[in-house]
Amino acid sequence: MTLAQHINPGLKKLPTWLVYIVGALPPLWFLWLGLTGGLGVEPIKALEHKLGELALQMLIVTLAVTPLRSLTGLNLVKFRRAFGLIAFYYLTCHLLVWLVLDVQILSQIWADIIKRPYITIGMLGFTLLIPLAVTSNNLSIRKLGPKRWKRLHQLGYAAAILGALHFVMLAKGFQFEPLIYMATVIGLLALRLPLPVRRRRTA
Repeated sequence: MTLAQHINPGLKKLPTWLVYIVGALPPLWFLWLGLTGGLGVEPIKALEHKLGELALQMLIVTLAVTPLRSLTGLNLVKFRRAFGLIAFYYLTCHLLVWLVLDVQILSQIWADIIKRPYITIGMLGFTLLIPLAVTSNNLSIRKLGPKRWKRLHQLGYAAAILGALHFVMLAKGFQFEPLIYMATVIGLLALRLPLPVRRRRTA
């Protein structure tokens, strides 16, 4: 019996609501750290960065569900919707910190979106995730139909790439961490390609 076969029965018994509760805690923890001086001399910038990185990490976790099942047999499909919604929650918190605590001036917000490419890219990624968050429910699947719903939710692939690109563009100087995130996103998307296509591209 493989490791995945040992783990999967336990995953089936794990309630999805517990994932939502655990996923809701990190932004609250980082906010507490910011209020109590635990995020350094620039707590707003640090909080903004932490939340953005959390969102990207959770998007990567969401992308990894299908490849993990294909390659290892580990079945996290039950939690994929929760992972995606938690990622959107983190990203919304990231955006709110930037809007409410960082910039604050409405005219400056719009100017930054237009003039700063990394913010434009980030906002585009967030915009792509809005219809996914709104339709992440069984009613939407029934109304759209499984095929149309699945095509719509492929926007998450583009959103993940844009999120990683936002991080790369945001970094000052050459840094490995944003590039590792970008490579991870591209790698997970490449694993979704049909096997003959992957073979031709690697030949």
